[in-house]
Amino acid sequence: MAQKSHVSDPEMKHPDLLRAPAPAPVHMGEEWVRGDPGPFGLLCFGMTTCMLMFITTEWAEKTFLPTVMCYAMFYGGFGQFVAGVLELIKGNTFGGTAFASYGAFWMGWFLLEYLMITNKALFVTAQTGKTLWCGLWSFLTLGFFVVTCRKNGCLMTIFSTLVITFALLAGGMWNKNCEQAAGYWGFFCGSSAIYAAFAFLYKIELGIALPGVAPVRFI
Repeated sequence: MAQKSHVSDPEMKHPDLLRAPAPAPVHMGEEWVRGDPGPFGLLCFGMTTCMLMFITTEWAEKTFLPTVMCYAMFYGGFGQFVAGVLELIKGNTFGGTAFASYGAFWMGWFLLEYLMITNKALFVTAQTGKTLWCGLWSFLTLGFFVVTCRKNGCLMTIFSTLVITFALLAGGMWNKNCEQAAGYWGFFCGSSAIYAAFAFLYKIELGIALPGVAPVRFI
C-alpha cells in the first residue's frame, strides 16, 4: 500500500495565494473625477482677478474692461464654477463651495457690468447698495478664511488678502484712493492664487513641495 505523502501543497496550505489581490479602495467621486481640479480653479480665480486689478490700479486703460468681462464670464466664472462642481463630486466641501461661489460671483459681475454699460441710469444711485454688496462678500470670504487656518499657508494668504480687497472695494465706492488700494491688494491676492495653483500642480506632477503647501493647524 502506497504511503501518503507528507509534502503539502503550498497553494492548499495558503489558500490566499489563489485569490486575486483586493482592489484599491475607491473614494466616492473618484470614479468620476480622475484629476485634481484645484489648480485649474485657482488659475481661473487668480488670472481673472489680476486682469481686473490692472484697471483698478490704473495700470491699464478703462477700455481694457471688455477684455476683462469676457474672461470673467468664461474663465473666472464658468470655468471656476465647473471646478467647484468637480470638487464637490470628489467630496471636497470647502473647495467646491469656494470655487462655485466665486465662479458665480464672476458671472454675476459680468452681467452687472454689461447692464451698467447698456443702461447706466439703472445704477447711478446704487452707491450704497454696491458698498453693502462688497462688504457682504468680504464677510463671506472671512468665513472661508477661518477654514483655511486648518489648510495651508497658500490658501490662508489668498483668502486673507481677498477679505481686505473686498473691504477696500466697499470703501472705494466713496473714496478713490481706497479703490486704488483695493487694486493693489487684489493684484497681490490674484498673484497668490496663481502661485498656489502652480505650487499644488508641481507637488502633484513633479513631487516638488514649494513654500506654503504644507498643512497648518492654527485653530
